[in-house]
Amino acid sequence: MIMIMVEQLRSLPHAVRILRKNQYLFHQGDVVTSMFLIEAGEARLIRRHLDGRTVILQRALVGSVLAEASLFSESYHCDAVANTRLTVRVIRRDQMKAMFENDKAFASVWASHLSDEVRQARLRAEILSLKTVSERLDAWIADKGTMPAKGYWKTVAQDIGTSAEALYREIAARRAR
Repeated sequence: MIMIMVEQLRSLPHAVRILRKNQYLFHQGDVVTSMFLIEAGEARLIRRHLDGRTVILQRALVGSVLAEASLFSESYHCDAVANTRLTVRVIRRDQMKAMFENDKAFASVWASHLSDEVRQARLRAEILSLKTVSERLDAWIADKGTMPAKGYWKTVAQDIGTSAEALYREIAARRAR
């Protein structure tokens, strides 16, 4: 179903933008004029706290729409930064909104996609509310169905709100048991 939506978005007039790692796509408070479809690489939505901490709100990979809720907002509520070299398809917000308003099938697929995103956001909130790394990892595994692959441990640590070192220790302890 998501592929149908992505293909419909790819049919809209667009520009392509290429960003280097750590380059910003937009900043919190910027006026929303465009929507972004990830074509290559990874982008992250980040909210910065007054004490300097950051929270990753979304990791957008190939085929993902970045900051979906921006379709209905006047300004962005967080920063978007390239986590790798990034290629995005830039679609004018008004064109995408017109598709949403005039194409019932697209609106239905969009609503289903947003529903999945809400479920993931709630799971992430639940995971982050757990006290120990062990509890957080258990919840992550319950959702994914498997232990994280070795090359993804640092990303999983960020996703569950702990340090990579703490996650490494927890995985090592599980292997030792």
